[in-house]
Amino acid sequence: MSGLDWVVVGAYFCVMIGIGLWSSKRIENVADFFTARGRIPWWLSGISHHMSGYSAIMFVTFAAVAYDYGVTIYFWWPLTIGLGIGVGAFLFAPRWNRLRAKHGVNSPLEYLAVRYNLPTQQVLAYSGALLKVVDIAAKWVAIALLLQGFADIPLVWGIGLTGVSTMLYMAFGGLWADVLTDFGQFVIQFVAGIAMVVAVMVHLTGFSTLWTMWGDLPSSHSDPVNGPVTTTLILAFLLVKTFEYNGGMWNLAQRYMSAPSGSRARKSALLSSALWLVWPFILFLPMIAAPLIVPGVENGEESYIKLAQELLPTGMIGLLLAGFFSHTMAMVASDSNVITAVITRDLAPVFVPRVRALGERAQLLFARITTVAFVTVSMLLAIVSDPDGFIMTVVVNIVAATMGPISIPLMLGLLPWFTRHGPWAAITSWAGGLGVWSYLYWGVPDEDVTQAMTVGWPLVTSLVLYVVVGLVKPEGTPEGDALIATLDSDPPPVPPAAERSPSPPETPVR
Repeated sequence: MSGLDWVVVGAYFCVMIGIGLWSSKRIENVADFFTARGRIPWWLSGISHHMSGYSAIMFVTFAAVAYDYGVTIYFWWPLTIGLGIGVGAFLFAPRWNRLRAKHGVNSPLEYLAVRYNLPTQQVLAYSGALLKVVDIAAKWVAIALLLQGFADIPLVWGIGLTGVSTMLYMAFGGLWADVLTDFGQFVIQFVAGIAMVVAVMVHLTGFSTLWTMWGDLPSSHSDPVNGPVTTTLILAFLLVKTFEYNGGMWNLAQRYMSAPSGSRARKSALLSSALWLVWPFILFLPMIAAPLIVPGVENGEESYIKLAQELLPTGMIGLLLAGFFSHTMAMVASDSNVITAVITRDLAPVFVPRVRALGERAQLLFARITTVAFVTVSMLLAIVSDPDGFIMTVVVNIVAATMGPISIPLMLGLLPWFTRHGPWAAITSWAGGLGVWSYLYWGVPDEDVTQAMTVGWPLVTSLVLYVVVGLVKPEGTPEGDALIATLDSDPPPVPPAAERSPSPPETPVR
């Protein structure tokens, strides 16, 4: 990397921290810190929702799949996400928003204490929080590997640089900083992504590269199902991603909650869905074409780095690297904010009841300290992990496989069709799904387990158990029924003067 590349990267980090400091002026209490009190425009919420699903893993592990197997990466990953979010725009997005608007909910898990009971809420909160720590550690490793490839920076320094920067702007600016940096990161990603596509076309056959490159690549590279990706795996991912990206991945529920209303949250989801269906395919094109430009790369995870070094001029590599940072920081920042919300609103008050009695400033300070602590723990896990194979293991075999059992009670609990499903259904569903995952992960030889089984069976087990146990042992409560009934429509518009009032919500969940 040249001096100009480093100037671009340094400027990027300064802008991110500056956004955090500016956003801190908009943060008056924990409602601002966690959900922006529903003041984020729907289009900005939609872009933030889209960006929060990316990380540098796309340019390391997924780039390897694209290099080795071609277009199947699109059908396996972004297509399933885009379709799942499109479904969730009508089922889940408006209901998440109405939890905040009608009940003052600032954490996606906050409503579970009323919908089920406190033990159910705590079980889902702890298991999900532990999963997030591992998930984010994989993101730190991915960006550190890219830094090592581009600039020969040791992994520890790469993890520390991105982790501390993310920690600073999130601790100051909360969700506002997260959403605004998401937008800035989308702009960077757009410029860098288009630059890479243009560079590939110029290097090959011009604009006609878009259709001629398929004849030069191995024939299997144009097959939607190729290599380790099977039709069953794609269908399993579609089911998992429908739950995960509509709120099962807690940070994405926050995007819906931060929109002005339920109907606008739906528009946010539809915008995110459209972006997922179109934009990742453009990003993947250079990765798919890479064998024609940098053939013979033994480790596919290095293919995008070598492609960029081959094609991009001075300065553009710095912008591309800033884009890598933006992907990881967007996802990690949103994860850290929502985990802080869960710890502050759902976990800490159970063990330290006086946390509930803290004043607004003290609650905000506690939230910021929790943000720093969570990011620090995830960085330490990333530093002590073995980077060889760690990312794919976490992304597919752990996160994708266990997110389903954790998200089924959370997501289906929002819907009116499952009001008779209570704590027994929720806990049995969670335990059964994780039990199946544990058996497949530790109890069955690797050669006998496919990725489709690892991802799909735990979620299907949880789904079946939730539905069946709820029918056999109905546990609906008047409080839970009343809560779910309020999520069918938006509250009346709030006059501007009342919107600025710090008055309590209409029906507090607690």
